[in-house]
This record gives sequence, C-alpha cells and structure tokens, in this order.
Amino acid sequence: VQLVESGGGLVQAGDSLRLSCSASGDTICISAMGWYRQAPGKERELVAHITKSSSTTYTDSVKGRFTISRDNAKNTLSLQMNSLKPEDTAVYYCYATRSSTYAYCSRYGALLSFWGQGTQVTVSS
Repeated sequence: VQLVESGGGLVQAGDSLRLSCSASGDTICISAMGWYRQAPGKERELVAHITKSSSTTYTDSVKGRFTISRDNAKNTLSLQMNSLKPEDTAVYYCYATRSSTYAYCSRYGALLSFWGQGTQVTVSS
C-alpha cells in the first residue's frame, strides 16, 4: 500500500487548506484512515480518524474547524482545514490501518499500518 499526501502549503491565520491522500497498491488491505501531525520539537499527534464506514473522531483542538472525509471508491482521504491557527503548523501525515478482513492482507506480516511521506502545513500569524 502506498499513500501520497498533497495540498500542504503556507497560509495565514484564518485561512483554509484542504489536504488529500491518495492510496494505491493493495487498497483492499486498508481499513480505517486518518491524519497525524508533528510540529517541531513535539510528539506526533492524532488529528482525525475515519473508519471504513465513515465514523469520525477528532482531537479536541481541531473540532469544529477540521473535517475528515474519504471516498472508498476512489481510495482517497481528505482533510478540510478551516480557520487555521499558527499552532496548526506541522507536518501532516496520512495513515491507514491494515484490514483483517482478507487473508491476502496477512502478507504484510507484522505491519499493521501504512504511512505517507508527510506534507508541510505552515500557518503564519
């Protein structure tokens, strides 16, 4: 499974950005998906999570501002970020958890999740 993020950039506080993540390869092995972020000097933080049936959860700091969505037919994941704040500045990583539905996916062994390379989001004040 390969995950490729896009859509990061430099914006001002109050602006919006939309991040996208495109999945390819063994996409039948993807279950839940989501976004983590990591700011300089800080630990990686879960931002938003979405199940295959589109049930969502968010970290408190982004509730009401960010919206996660996915298109299972197109194997894409999105994160709409509104009212951005300087504290949202971070590298954002797309991830997907490995499905246990298909025996085929056991070929990944102990690998339980897949990750993108990250996309930088910088919010200036």
